[in-house]
Amino acid sequence: MSGYPLDPSPEQMREMGEAAIAYAVDFLSRRQDAPATGFEGAVEAADARHAAPPEDGDGFAPLLDLVDEIARYASDNAGPGFLAYIPGGGLFASSLADLLSTTIDRYVSLWGEAPVAAQIENNVVRWLCDLFSFGPDSRGVLTSGGSMANFSAIVTARADRLPEDFLSGALYVSEHVHASVTKAAMLAGFPVRNVRSVPADAAMRMDVAAFERMVAEDRAVGLAPFAVVASAGTTNTGAIDPISAIADVAGREGLWLHVDGAYGGFFQLTERGRARFAGIERADSITLDPHKGMFLPYGTGALVVREGQKLRDAHHVGTSAYLQDLAADAHIPNFAEYSAELSRDFRGLRVWFPLMLHGVSAFREALDEKLDLAEHLSEELREDPNLEVPWPPDLTVVAFRLRGGDDAANRRLLEAINASQRVFLSSTVLHGRFTIRACILSHRTHRDRIDECIDIVRKAAAELAG
Repeated sequence: MSGYPLDPSPEQMREMGEAAIAYAVDFLSRRQDAPATGFEGAVEAADARHAAPPEDGDGFAPLLDLVDEIARYASDNAGPGFLAYIPGGGLFASSLADLLSTTIDRYVSLWGEAPVAAQIENNVVRWLCDLFSFGPDSRGVLTSGGSMANFSAIVTARADRLPEDFLSGALYVSEHVHASVTKAAMLAGFPVRNVRSVPADAAMRMDVAAFERMVAEDRAVGLAPFAVVASAGTTNTGAIDPISAIADVAGREGLWLHVDGAYGGFFQLTERGRARFAGIERADSITLDPHKGMFLPYGTGALVVREGQKLRDAHHVGTSAYLQDLAADAHIPNFAEYSAELSRDFRGLRVWFPLMLHGVSAFREALDEKLDLAEHLSEELREDPNLEVPWPPDLTVVAFRLRGGDDAANRRLLEAINASQRVFLSSTVLHGRFTIRACILSHRTHRDRIDECIDIVRKAAAELAG
């Protein structure tokens, strides 16, 4: 028994570790039969946990009970029925990688402090750059998620395309752009009014002709167009903006082209995804979320930039005196010089572990399966006379409504579907109408659960229509 509670003995560590792994294995083995949501009683459970920490420790077993309570009173985004939002799947290999990386606790932001760790993270970034045919001068960083990646992208575009007095800069986005892009522009110092919302066409994709007209009109009134954001899969519907046509306009107008591929970008691994993302290799920067398309735990995003020096120029402020002994940026980058972060966790291992363990093909096959499942769900719901599916999915979001039903009826339909607790769907507003959406992007969601979802939706729609 260790005399220092913050430094447990090998026996204590083994006992706690074995208990934690046993819980993890049991938890994951129960996902198939677990309810898709656990909201009933959740607020009361949270209120009961309102407390300050104890003066003396309470042992390890009660902490596992706490973890189980956290998991139980929530939506089960680790389960196969989570179709409401874009999930973070939580691959087991990544969980083990996080345990190991936080245990060895190596500092990765300055490569000379942990060269092998920095090289592993550089391997991940290099693989992401290669995926989109970015050349050897490209660079990137792993971030906490798409929001931070979009923020760094906007900062880089601002630094590259505008003077220091940048408040006249105008950024162009689709009306269906992710909210993190507008927030990124705001945090980067732009007036929100300078984030110019371009109308979408009937298929929910950016209207390129309208975009080009807006750029000309804004120049005429003294604004300085500097960047455009295209979506490689919107959160609302999974729609893919016409990236190649947007790149044409961006090239003629001298605009930075950023592609938000946080949700959809990893479909680039598939043949269908590459075809649908035509022109994405012309982007100046791309946001990706491995915690979405690679099914990793939350907190794993990425930004890649075709001309990596521009990313560094936008984020590096020179070396402080207390860092003068550290190795300079070299063939292994100092990631702190490319990022808003200096201290952070070693994110690369949680990406590299599953890639090395399972191989890239396992991810490609899983993503192809999700595309197949979305097409299957769309086709089956389209055949139901009580439902309307306004368009086939570009990726894996399927939007639908009760045919002839008003918003209130569609809300009741969503409530009836989710009451099953076998699937959990969400809603959005499209063309001013309340619309139900299913997003299929969990590695644990397979044909059996989608067939069950179809049956649940059909029965609920028939009851409401009858």
